[in-house]
Amino acid sequence: MSVWRWADRYAPSIPDEYCLSLGEGRTPCIRSRNIGADFGIRDLFFKLESANPSGSYKDRFAALAVSHMRANGEHTCLATSSGNTGSALAAYCAAARIRCRIAVVESAPSAKLQQMLAHGAEIQRVREFGTNASVTGFVVEHLEAKSRQQGFALQISAFRYSPLGMQGVESIAFELQEQVPGHVGNVFCPAGGGGLTLAVARGFGKANGLAAVHCVQPEGNDTIASALRKGSDEARHVRCSTKVSGLQVANVIDGNEVIAACRESGGTGHTVSDQQIFDAQKLLARAEGIFSEPAGAVSLAGALQAARRGELDPEVPVVCLVTGSGFKDLASIDAMNADADCPVVTADAMFAED
Repeated sequence: MSVWRWADRYAPSIPDEYCLSLGEGRTPCIRSRNIGADFGIRDLFFKLESANPSGSYKDRFAALAVSHMRANGEHTCLATSSGNTGSALAAYCAAARIRCRIAVVESAPSAKLQQMLAHGAEIQRVREFGTNASVTGFVVEHLEAKSRQQGFALQISAFRYSPLGMQGVESIAFELQEQVPGHVGNVFCPAGGGGLTLAVARGFGKANGLAAVHCVQPEGNDTIASALRKGSDEARHVRCSTKVSGLQVANVIDGNEVIAACRESGGTGHTVSDQQIFDAQKLLARAEGIFSEPAGAVSLAGALQAARRGELDPEVPVVCLVTGSGFKDLASIDAMNADADCPVVTADAMFAED
């Protein structure tokens, strides 16, 4: 009941004794109870990747990435992260007794930093990393050089840097084919560097599945989505301005490949404002009971925008990937609950108005 259920679809294969699992994968895919009906999407589903061991889909990546390191006899993992990749790698490296050193986006939420530290990772927040393309490129270039040392491996959750680990993320597509009645239809994926979107598209290709894979990005990190929608073949570097943690990736990483894969699948690009994302996060919590971080609500924001524009066939299923738990970004939950109160009262006062 893990990503290793699909081991025959990963290459190269890893001997069983090196395959590491913390129970990742096989996450729920639940039908919308309210939002779909309210917005005219008859078959709306949410794939709850927040149910993975460290709270995000990145565990699928970490399971394969760290297993390959074990098989290769590598002892030190070098990584970059805006939060969830670091949390996942820290957990799996701890289980494998592999040293984990992570360069982190400066604005990464405290909860994610604490999760990495709890698993023993060595982390440094780097000023302007993730938001400034030149700074980001400088950091990655130096990490790549260091990773060439014997026993070191660079693990960045993108096909450009860690294609073996990213095969684990393809398992999302394999599972959706079993979980969604009939054919999957449309899959909306949040994107920073684009690795998740590309993995889902490639996964459907490996499984001979049919799904239009859509790339959804915040307007403040529009490296891929607009180019995809407007017919361009090339992603672009940006000066990242979004406040949505986890999607602050100013550089073109897997962007060009995402454009090609989504277009071939019949999907397109969608950009949404930060406010649309925060509204979707709140809607998930209060209309569906789904506790998501902002990045995990980006897919829903994109699907609702597509529905409002009349771009969705109401007879075709829509799947939104909810990629991370609300516990990952507690500041966003505080903002969501700014209009609510939790007073301390006496027992008598509690029942005075009943």
